[in-house]
Amino acid sequence: MELNTRAVHIFNEPFQGGSWPLSVPLVQSSAFAFDSAAELAEAMAGPDGQYVYSRRGNPTVRALEQTLAGLEQGAGTIAFASGMGAISGVLLALLRPGDRVVAQRCLYGGTHAVLGDLAERYGIEVVRIPGDDPAEFEAAAVHPATRLLVLETIANPTGQVPDLPGLLAAARALGVTSVVDNSLASPVLCRPLEHGADIVVHSTTKYLSGHSDVLGGAAVFADDALRRRVWPRTVELGACADPFAAWLTLRGVATLPLRMREHCANAAALAERLAAHPGVTAVHYPWLAGHPSYDVARKVLAGGGGMLSFELAGGREAGRAFVERVRLARLALSLGGVETLVTHPASTSHRELDGPALAAAGIAPGLVRMSVGIEDAGDLWADIEQALSPR
Repeated sequence: MELNTRAVHIFNEPFQGGSWPLSVPLVQSSAFAFDSAAELAEAMAGPDGQYVYSRRGNPTVRALEQTLAGLEQGAGTIAFASGMGAISGVLLALLRPGDRVVAQRCLYGGTHAVLGDLAERYGIEVVRIPGDDPAEFEAAAVHPATRLLVLETIANPTGQVPDLPGLLAAARALGVTSVVDNSLASPVLCRPLEHGADIVVHSTTKYLSGHSDVLGGAAVFADDALRRRVWPRTVELGACADPFAAWLTLRGVATLPLRMREHCANAAALAERLAAHPGVTAVHYPWLAGHPSYDVARKVLAGGGGMLSFELAGGREAGRAFVERVRLARLALSLGGVETLVTHPASTSHRELDGPALAAAGIAPGLVRMSVGIEDAGDLWADIEQALSPR
């Protein structure tokens, strides 16, 4: 089935008697009772048995896990309490002291932070590469301790799209497990498992739920054996998905393809107009001609995405002033909702990075990140234009 169909026809379990609820039931129970100790013990043996305790598995959460596996064309999913829970859970499950991680240089600030913490606390070596050339990965990965390659489909906030086919093929050839954060693209625009990724991570808070009312995360696995290897560690970590959050996410998933079309259309229109504005020195949008990732983005993505960023001529002060002057767009840290949001990364999401680290990540002092919503594009441009006007 096409993705539009899979998003609507979610995985669900029948009621006793054979009828099927059209909406996945919300099962809030924290624990489930058994008639025998033997049945309870058998249910605790793995991730797919009968429900025991909702940290280990829950009917509503499992429906979300199966649905996301279907959207990403994966073998299975583990749902988490947040996107950072998914990233941290996967890294902690697969890494040991002394291991090496090769990571894309421009990553979400929270991912940078957890990699830095692992390096400091556990002696894990983190080697950062631009992400454009598989040969750079091969040079960094030819080491017996290399375990993971960490990438983002669309880098936050520069819009960089790495050479997924080339990098993932190189990782597979070297026996390195690959993890791709697909939060900004969603399965509508890209399915990294189809390019050879081993694990796809999502902040379901973003486009998958889509309404700024959910905190959640997920990891989708190409191989079920790898999911079963990670699952016990995530149960111990305790960053499990909440059933109500899973239920809300499923409601959002049904309209994901429709929303993504609007996000992409609006973002593309605004990127073109921003590129022509005299107060803007650069626009970062992967489907905008002239972007460094333009060619690979056109091959890898089915659309440019709903997030763009742009640099203002006045630097840091101009960036901060802009995010305080917008009226329709709102100043908020998240992204992927139906409303347009703006942030100034240098002072918010990437505040952990010093000047040289910001420069290395491609984040200018005056860069503004805009998560473009599904409002009328003309209304959005009018708001941007007034915020850019000299005071």
